[in-house]
Amino acid sequence: MAAARGPWAPSLWLCAALLVVPRPASGLTDGLYCGRRVCYEVLGVSRQASKAEIARAYRQLARQYHPDRLRGRPAGQAAHEEFLLIATAYETLKDEETRKDYDYMLDHPEEYYRHYYHYYSRRLAPKVDVRIVILVTVCAISVFQFFSWWSSYNEAINYLATVPKYRIQATEIARQQGLLNKTKEKGKNRRSKEEIREEEEEIIKDIIKNKIDIKGGYQKPKIYDILLFQILLAPFYLCKYLVWYCWWIYCFTIKGQEYGVEEKLYIIRKYMKMSQSQFDSLEDHHKETFLERQLWIRENYEVYKREQEEELKKKMAMDPRWKRYRRWMKNEGPGRLTFIDD
Repeated sequence: MAAARGPWAPSLWLCAALLVVPRPASGLTDGLYCGRRVCYEVLGVSRQASKAEIARAYRQLARQYHPDRLRGRPAGQAAHEEFLLIATAYETLKDEETRKDYDYMLDHPEEYYRHYYHYYSRRLAPKVDVRIVILVTVCAISVFQFFSWWSSYNEAINYLATVPKYRIQATEIARQQGLLNKTKEKGKNRRSKEEIREEEEEIIKDIIKNKIDIKGGYQKPKIYDILLFQILLAPFYLCKYLVWYCWWIYCFTIKGQEYGVEEKLYIIRKYMKMSQSQFDSLEDHHKETFLERQLWIRENYEVYKREQEEELKKKMAMDPRWKRYRRWMKNEGPGRLTFIDD
């Protein structure tokens, strides 16, 4: 290719050089870092400057342009803006990761979408480690969960202490163990009737706690049931379930063994779509009825389910409240306006 000649040759070479030589500041954008100005130039340091040099330059410029030094002067507003720019430049260059992103923006100004993403992702990122936040949240929920369960458990004990059936049995056990006789002391240790009554009440409640197995949502809380321990023990429970599932397949599907009592109750519970705590809260005679009727067999359970539905319909048909509700739906129903005469 022939070299360019004539009076326009120097201008053409100059334009070509401007197009080839990279211009780092051409990709600077308002709203990102130091805006249209280069942060290194704001602090008066080179791109190879160390963190100590950047910090020293920042301290010198901060003292020079601090708003308190120029307060009340005509140049105060300009100094305030310059001080904010200096602070922004220092915040950008003092952090290694932010400085790396900024240097990449200077070297690759055309990737403006990437620059926007990295800039705002760092600005909007939480200052506290997310793992710490999750841990504190889980601990707070676990503490609230545990004390809430204890409150429900104490409410159940207080209620059972008022039921004559359980109160009489607990009082009889306390008398047999000689616990109630200790409350009636004489001499210097003699107490008021109110104190004796409170102590007897506590004795009865303790006997109810020890003798009655409360199941379901009001059962005695255990530390391993809270959310924190459930998360920590999740791998163990998963492995335990996989081992149990493989054992079930091997025993009852491959070898064809007969179900035991626990396995039968498990299948019945699955058919009824009940949780373990809900199923445990059922009376023992109900479970015995399930076993007598062989409800672990699907066909028997379907028959039992239809019987329960029919029995429920009969009860609802005979219930006076249900009759009034059907009468109201037939005569008035929702969406109708009625007027009551005074």
